[in-house]
Amino acid sequence: MPSSQQETVQETVQETVKADLGGRTVTIPKGGLYDRYRMDTDLDEVARDPRVSGVDFFRRLPKTRVESPIGATLTPNFYYRISTTRITMLARSRAIRSRLPGELAPLEVAPGLGLISVMFFRYDVCDIDFYTEAAVGIAVKPARHGRLDFFDLVAALKNEHLDSYVLSLPVSTEIAQVRGHDGYGFPKWVTDLDVDIDAHRTTARVTNGAGGTDLALSAPTPAQTAYPSGKRVSTLTSYTSIDDAWHSTLSQTNVLSAGAELVPRKLALQVGEGRMADDLRSLNPIRTIQFDVVTEGQLALHMPVPTSVQSR
Repeated sequence: MPSSQQETVQETVQETVKADLGGRTVTIPKGGLYDRYRMDTDLDEVARDPRVSGVDFFRRLPKTRVESPIGATLTPNFYYRISTTRITMLARSRAIRSRLPGELAPLEVAPGLGLISVMFFRYDVCDIDFYTEAAVGIAVKPARHGRLDFFDLVAALKNEHLDSYVLSLPVSTEIAQVRGHDGYGFPKWVTDLDVDIDAHRTTARVTNGAGGTDLALSAPTPAQTAYPSGKRVSTLTSYTSIDDAWHSTLSQTNVLSAGAELVPRKLALQVGEGRMADDLRSLNPIRTIQFDVVTEGQLALHMPVPTSVQSR
């Protein structure tokens, strides 16, 4: 069994305790980072974890205590070792607009063509402990006044900065679901979700309510390039509505090892039956144009803040 799968099994059988999140009770690993530190994690201890390359990226991001729908919490949420993959596809703007709120507009690469994506995430070391996640998302124009700048499009295509609206965001743990849904306004639910990413192969499977396949991915991992910590930091701004008010959530990824393939030939994406599959089909993707994999990275996820979204 690969080491990453062994780690998943270890997390699954670990003894658990209960924690309160804004009046919601969630199950967490006993003795895990959240159980011991409640988001105020000891960076020196994390630095001793052999899975973590270093913590300098986080020492430059002081945490702030804020009130939120899940109670008082510290922000950002730190992810000390992650791996991720993104499948970027073309879709017709008409189909995309049918799934977007009226205040948001698709980011178009050409008239009538926008970008959508399927993403999978594995968070090995995190303030809220190990979990996995998947997403179907839409690239949108920045929700600010004025026309889209050419450099916004270039940055989005290079994954340096992307603005998005998420349709589906299943996760594998209760704490991730409650924090993501109640605290951030994301469409999250809990399901069995396996993600395994290494330098040779990338696989993922999201299970539906009947135990079958919702979405599944299998592909050779693109050749990886290593980056010094802080050299390549990408940002993602996600828009959600909380209590009928628009908010933006900023995430910053410290990329440590990554690679990409244009028009991948050996990528197999199985679209089965389930919420993610339905969302992806509703966007009627035309073709896959890029496959990105980060085999090692770090992430700072900030709490959402109110934002002005232009009426359209």
